[in-house]
Amino acid sequence: MKSNITRIIAIAAMAGAATVMISGCSVARKQETVGQYIDGSAITAEVKAKLANDPDTSAANINVKTIDGGVVQLSGFAKSQREKDRAAELARSVKGVTRVHNGLVVKP
Repeated sequence: MKSNITRIIAIAAMAGAATVMISGCSVARKQETVGQYIDGSAITAEVKAKLANDPDTSAANINVKTIDGGVVQLSGFAKSQREKDRAAELARSVKGVTRVHNGLVVKP
């Protein structure tokens, strides 16, 4: 009988410890999950590739970051308004992009 009580207490203690450890691994508010981070990285890579392959944009001067749910942030410098607009157009054309924040500064 005493042995059964000891086992029950041990199992309860392990279950409690596991619950605490698992909750410590949960994602806090406003943080990306691993899946969202990977999706964002894939979107960023595809936008950068499109910018690099486009003759009208200079990928070296344009920074790309994907945040919350497919929102792409463009920053850096564009040589013209046309290049700024083209960069946003290319970013919007990537699958998974929900919105583009075009923070490029036109600097001829």
